[in-house]
Amino acid sequence: MTKMLRTMVMTGVVVLAGSGWVVWSRSAAGEARAASTAPAVSTTAGVAPTGAADISRIVAPGRVEPVSEELEVAAEVSGRLESLRVEEGDRVEAGAVIATLERADYEARLATARAALAVAEAEEARLVNGARVEERREARFALEQADAALAQAEREHQRRVRAADVIPREELDRAASDVAIARARQAEARERARVVDAPARADERARARAAIQQARARVLEAEALLAKTTIRAPIAGTVLRVVRRAGESVSVEGPDGGHVVTIADVSVLRVRADVDERDVAHLATGQRAYVTADAYGDRRFTGRVIRISEMLGRKNLRSEEPTEKVDTKVLETLVELDPGQRLPVGLRVDTYILR
Repeated sequence: MTKMLRTMVMTGVVVLAGSGWVVWSRSAAGEARAASTAPAVSTTAGVAPTGAADISRIVAPGRVEPVSEELEVAAEVSGRLESLRVEEGDRVEAGAVIATLERADYEARLATARAALAVAEAEEARLVNGARVEERREARFALEQADAALAQAEREHQRRVRAADVIPREELDRAASDVAIARARQAEARERARVVDAPARADERARARAAIQQARARVLEAEALLAKTTIRAPIAGTVLRVVRRAGESVSVEGPDGGHVVTIADVSVLRVRADVDERDVAHLATGQRAYVTADAYGDRRFTGRVIRISEMLGRKNLRSEEPTEKVDTKVLETLVELDPGQRLPVGLRVDTYILR
């Protein structure tokens, strides 16, 4: 009985061992087949599939930015914003009107400058053309009258000289005085006629030309200021942020320098990553890379390294971890994402550069 019981126990152990080996062999074969048929991790353009990649990577924090960087479009003159013609998300072309300031004050300045130019040009014309015909005629008549008065005074003086024996001395002296006065008036009239007929002096013409140039400069300045009341897009891009609304005052001397909107070219996105100094020896332009963000789960946005800084510096990006080292040296590295990928500008991402 004891022998039979021992035989049955040994037989059961053998059966259980054989069953276990069969189960393990089937499981191992299944895992091998799954590994052989699993898709490989892609590193081509576009959104790469998820899964563990059996490759070495450089990991660095980064931030998404547009290819043009963010441009703060500001007014160049102060004033009240009359109209705003764009909204956030709008696509604009280079030179398109973004906003306008009230123009009344600047139009008045331009009108004043143009009037001053007209006065300066008229003054120069007067100097070049000389006196009017009426002024020349008046000067000539005055000279003729002075000549006649002198001739009359001289005749009267001669008559009194011939009658000196019979007239008082006072009358002779008065006649001589009349002659002197008539000669002085004749000289004055002659000089007046000469001034009227004379061309403008070189210094007067130079002064008149300088006045015209100054007036023209003021007109150009007023025109430039008026043109600056129209705010235009410096590049083709997308409006990321609107800072001012119609009716608000804009001051170029304010803390924001008259900032109205922020524009950037987001047709191509880049990621500026801070690579730790311990990994810089493995960096090279052209390396494939991808980024991930918490908001997008396991999605990968692929790209390549296009620029590596020449100098180490302090971190540009910091996490909210209290234990983070702030004195770590990093090498700024620029990764350009492949075309067609969209991420919000300014988004913090994790950058993975494939060695």
